[in-house]
Amino acid sequence: MKLPLNVDLSSKVAVVTGAGGVLCGMFSKALASAGAKVAVLDLNEEAAEKVASEIRADGGVAKAYKCNVLEKESMEACHQAVLQDLGPCDILINGAGGNNPRATTDKEYFEVGDIDADTKSFFDLEQKGVEFVFNLNFIGTLVPTQTFARDMVGREGCNILNVSSMNAYTPLTKIPAYSGAKAAISNFTQWLAVHFSKVGIRVNAIAPGFFSTKQNAALLWNADGTPTARTGKILAASPMGRFGEPEELLGALLFLLDNEAASFITGVVLPVDGGFSAYSGV
Repeated sequence: MKLPLNVDLSSKVAVVTGAGGVLCGMFSKALASAGAKVAVLDLNEEAAEKVASEIRADGGVAKAYKCNVLEKESMEACHQAVLQDLGPCDILINGAGGNNPRATTDKEYFEVGDIDADTKSFFDLEQKGVEFVFNLNFIGTLVPTQTFARDMVGREGCNILNVSSMNAYTPLTKIPAYSGAKAAISNFTQWLAVHFSKVGIRVNAIAPGFFSTKQNAALLWNADGTPTARTGKILAASPMGRFGEPEELLGALLFLLDNEAASFITGVVLPVDGGFSAYSGV
């Protein structure tokens, strides 16, 4: 993989959660291309192994691990396996997360009559669905950090990078649980940065704007390939007038992990959004 920055991670062990997915799989490959030994963690073992195999085929060092970021015992077992296989963690990318239909309203705005209508309104959101989304994003960052940050305490050049979102700045319609959870991630990033500031651990986050991937394709594109109404709104609110390409996250990722370039940066949530967060709409 061609990297946008020349960052040397050859002495590092990087742990990436949610690494079977599109973005975090790409992050894993970038870290390996920079020289890191990469632990590819995902609940979907097959997806994790696919990423790890591709890294190894390109000459990198990677191993896949099946684990559940919501279960402390699962994470502890994974931690011990990573320690034995690759060594102590230097870099933790908390990439596991996502949304769920049970925590999503059908409409952007509530209207009189929606309670009795055949539509999923705010009042119909399932508590368990909301809990799942919040836990997947927030607890799914808390537990891996509790597990792997132990390796980092008192060692030079260790990093934690969380994945926030544009939702953290201003909540998007329809997805209150996901928006709230990502706001919690941004706040937690700042809290961790202060908490770990005396023991050599920097903690930052990236906040991706809108990227068209397989996971959100149905929301952004109609079956015939034309843009949905939501896509029209997104692009109208993005000064650069387009979706981001996944590779455009790598510069921010590698910069924040570089202990030379970003040695005095901690507690930052860096938007990568084509200007979305800067635009008032007027």
